[in-house]
Amino acid sequence: MASTIPPFAELIADTHHTALHLEMRDSYTPGDPVFRDWVAGRPVPEPAYPSWYGLVREHTARGVAFRRARIVSEPLSRFTAFEYDITTGLNTAAGEQVRWLPRRRAAGIALPAHDFWLFDDRLLRIHHFDGEGEIVEDELSSDPDLIKLCAEAFAAVWERAVPHGEYRPLR
Repeated sequence: MASTIPPFAELIADTHHTALHLEMRDSYTPGDPVFRDWVAGRPVPEPAYPSWYGLVREHTARGVAFRRARIVSEPLSRFTAFEYDITTGLNTAAGEQVRWLPRRRAAGIALPAHDFWLFDDRLLRIHHFDGEGEIVEDELSSDPDLIKLCAEAFAAVWERAVPHGEYRPLR
């Protein structure tokens, strides 16, 4: 079935101020070839995801702030360790701000059930994953109550989370 959700590049092109991303899973896209190479001890391309980093650079240059917050279990899962070791330094070099919140420090924060992107506090892209971490589908919402819940959850996580350059995970 073809998706009716516009590609991320279109959504970010229509964003003027902020793109907020909340990640709450310990595993994503286990079939990703870059991740599989890393797990197998093979060399990872440098940079790992050049089109993403180019997109971030393009839109941060025009003033869009990219903020990514990750709620993580510790010790880190294999996939989260991959993100920490391989991708996040490149994300920040491209212009993203990334923070980490150990799951045990997230108690008391009202969190939505799904990961999401929130564009300019006006549009949500909600991610639906299967149990292994593969994306099943995305949906868009402009429901003001849902946007408020997600914006407040992101703000609470961001406030408690540790900036990438300062975060030292348990392994």
